Amino acid sequence: MVYNVIGTMSGSSLDGLDIVFAELTEIRGQWTYAIKASESLPYEPEWAEKLAAATALAAKDYLLLHTAYGHYTGRRILSFIEKNNLDHKVHFIASHGHTTFHLPGQQMTAQLGDGAAIAAVTGLPVITDLRAVDVALGGQGAPIVPIGEKYLFGNYQFWLNLGGIANISAQLPGQFVAFDVCPANRVLNGLAAALNKAYDEGGALAAGGVTDTALLEQLNALPYYHQSWPKSLANDFGTDTILPMINTLRISVQGKLRTYTEHIATQIAQAAASLKTQLPDAPASMLITGGGAFNTFLVETIRQQLEPLGITVEIPDEQAISFKEALIMALIGALRWRQEDNVLSSVTGATRDSINGALWTTK
Repeated sequence: MVYNVIGTMSGSSLDGLDIVFAELTEIRGQWTYAIKASESLPYEPEWAEKLAAATALAAKDYLLLHTAYGHYTGRRILSFIEKNNLDHKVHFIASHGHTTFHLPGQQMTAQLGDGAAIAAVTGLPVITDLRAVDVALGGQGAPIVPIGEKYLFGNYQFWLNLGGIANISAQLPGQFVAFDVCPANRVLNGLAAALNKAYDEGGALAAGGVTDTALLEQLNALPYYHQSWPKSLANDFGTDTILPMINTLRISVQGKLRTYTEHIATQIAQAAASLKTQLPDAPASMLITGGGAFNTFLVETIRQQLEPLGITVEIPDEQAISFKEALIMALIGALRWRQEDNVLSSVTGATRDSINGALWTTK
């Protein structure tokens, strides 16, 4: 079976909307993919501001934004289809939306981007709400990318995604597990903003800083890091807890970036070490993707911390780094289309594996 799917992803770092058109092929339970077209569309300043402020809106205004962002997403997808000559080639769209509220402890998660609006604009079937059933079943609803790592990116023991939040996946004996490790790009970008930069390109600023050991110890002592998995993080952990903690200190921006880079690497190494105890005592490999994979200083810092654990780091091609999450949303949509489980309870802690996604169609 072949599915031609558009997948979209809006990351917590608010850097833009990622869109892929992928050919997904399933033969006797084995999946392969080919990305036929892809594009990362930065948010206009007004949209970045609207999304960043969404959680403070009154209910009516929030729902209006939900609808408006759906129409906005639909228009961007329609332009993508026209630009890449994809008329009559797309079977359906899988849109993750932009996460605002994520409260799995209260069995609730919310993503902006009304599926009905996207379907109305594009005229195509649309699958949204890709986490909701898992959360209703008592799961964390995150991370959901491990299903794609399992089916599309095999031959590794560990997978690390460096997005707004860093999350790790591992194939343990008899089960596939994953969890959110710590905030990543969302905090690094927030720190770089103090120098009027959207991000620290290549980690150059962090590389020129000096680690503040007291701050590093304070960050590493946060209670979340001592919880057992499955566990997940909401975006506000980075923006409302960690950034204020860092910004109260009178150290240089470069020093803050260096310290937080060390913190990310430390937490990833600790997570990998806890998982590796359940693997055979042999060398292991980790695939790193997500926008943070372009941060060469961050990757090198992670590599140094993983080396004593016998874990080597691999970076895939640029397209896989940039669009893995959007590609996996397309896969999750294809599994939903087939009425097959697309979120793993071994990852999220739900009572069972589940089929997630609401289907919107105008025909």
